[in-house]
Amino acid sequence: MTPRLSILMVNYKTKDLTLASLRTVFAQTRATDFELILVENGSEDGSREAFEDYLQQEAETIAGRLRLVHSDTNLGFARANNMAAEGARGEFLLLLNPDTEVLDQAIDRLMEFANSRPEARIWGGRTVFRDNSLNAASCWNRMTPWSLFCMALGLRALCPGSNLFNPEAMPAFKRDAIREVDIVVGCFLLISREDWNGLGGFNPKYFMYGEEADLCLRARARGARPAITPDATIMHLVGASAPNDVRKQTLLIKAKVSLVRDHWSRMSRPFGLMMFLVYAGAKGLLATLKGSQDASLWGTRREWFGGYEPSS
Repeated sequence: MTPRLSILMVNYKTKDLTLASLRTVFAQTRATDFELILVENGSEDGSREAFEDYLQQEAETIAGRLRLVHSDTNLGFARANNMAAEGARGEFLLLLNPDTEVLDQAIDRLMEFANSRPEARIWGGRTVFRDNSLNAASCWNRMTPWSLFCMALGLRALCPGSNLFNPEAMPAFKRDAIREVDIVVGCFLLISREDWNGLGGFNPKYFMYGEEADLCLRARARGARPAITPDATIMHLVGASAPNDVRKQTLLIKAKVSLVRDHWSRMSRPFGLMMFLVYAGAKGLLATLKGSQDASLWGTRREWFGGYEPSS
């Protein structure tokens, strides 16, 4: 029997968190017929063996719903999910991070939300931290010239709770109501198989960060209206498989540069790129004065300023 939902999960050096996440998926998803495709993304830390052991130990509970896919190298988030999606059979695809735990039948509730709001075509939920406090990073507004101006001049850092100076984060919105958004974050993102295929999945050039923003913006250009619901809540331990802070900041800004290059008009692009240079230069100057390592963001500008190259 073909499952209605295919859950895609990518593990990279988070085997304990991934196992915990798997257990919550199977325990908390009761009303949806699903399969789960787990990509072991070249971790080389015993993850593959741990997942194979889990598959054997829980064979009766899992009942053929878990499939393991192994990659010898780290493909990155986009390419690994694309690979998982190729073998998926569901009508819907759910991207679920391995550092998440499903709470209170969140996947069932998200599927109900999708049924009630088909025009969205991309759906997300609410995320919380381990202490149940709000993790607002379940959705974002798109970057604009104004939002990058606020970032570059430090207005966002000075006033993080301001919708005016921190518009991408929507700080006044407590994720406590159904709302149309520009970007649903890829830790908990539901999309129809038809739309995924129509978009060609993730753009594989986005190795880490930015891939879901690119997907949502391309979907919006095709008429989608992504939305989130507070009724589907997961716990998200943000960045458990991410690199160290300096490397993370470099990859983040590289992804943002790519989004500007891919989605902004030719006239707007130079301003956006200039704002990234101002931002990195200001952070570098402040870091030098403080003796901090953040100066390296300016030092790595040759790596990130061109954005991601098209994937071969």
